[in-house]
Amino acid sequence: MTIRYEANPPKILPGVDTNESIQKFIEKIKIISKKCDAIHLTENVLGFQRVSPIEVGKIIRKEIPSLPITVSLRVRDKSEKEILEFVDNCIAIGFSGILILMGDPSQSGKADSGQIPSATAKRLKQQGLDSKIDLYLSISNKPNFSKIGKKIDANPKGFMTQVIQNIEQVQSLSDNLKEFSIIPIILYPSDKNEKSAKFLNLDLESYSQKFEELLQKTQEITGDVLLTSPNDFIGLNEFLEKQSN
Repeated sequence: MTIRYEANPPKILPGVDTNESIQKFIEKIKIISKKCDAIHLTENVLGFQRVSPIEVGKIIRKEIPSLPITVSLRVRDKSEKEILEFVDNCIAIGFSGILILMGDPSQSGKADSGQIPSATAKRLKQQGLDSKIDLYLSISNKPNFSKIGKKIDANPKGFMTQVIQNIEQVQSLSDNLKEFSIIPIILYPSDKNEKSAKFLNLDLESYSQKFEELLQKTQEITGDVLLTSPNDFIGLNEFLEKQSN
């Protein structure tokens, strides 16, 4: 069974020392890597400019060489050439997988490139790159399975979900996508993550009560789970500490 931790590289902000932000980020990864099996690095969440996952990933691979790393690849604002360069860098660094997704609109107003995640995954497979790194696509927590033909046709290694709300969603994804690896994303429930919960239309109180059961049953069904806790690193770290004892 695999527990992954979703890590958002630091934002690039005016008046903030980016190198210092990177160092603090790496220290957090060193701490939480002792309680989880892998990490997933995101890219420009919500379209804000952040340090590249390639840049921080290089450092993590050097500092914690045994830690498997997957990474998000936004295609919304990249050309085919930029996408290929990104993938080549991931392979060279030694990342284990890439989640190919559209990404949120850029906050800087950068124009969309017209690239589509499923078509990108299909093209990378045709180039044989899936033999060097696992390719994943994103999927809704409750998809209409009759309307995801292009994603199925791209034949990725598997799918990373939107944040899961209940175990029925996990079971449905597992039952309908048996030939693929499924990595459900689960939000760590805490007051500091309340804003994220509201954005996801989660009732934080009832979700909190069922969280440990949801995590356990999800692992039993898929063998793999990605924990996200965008505003509460300490809370999730303490939770994982208790789980490992």
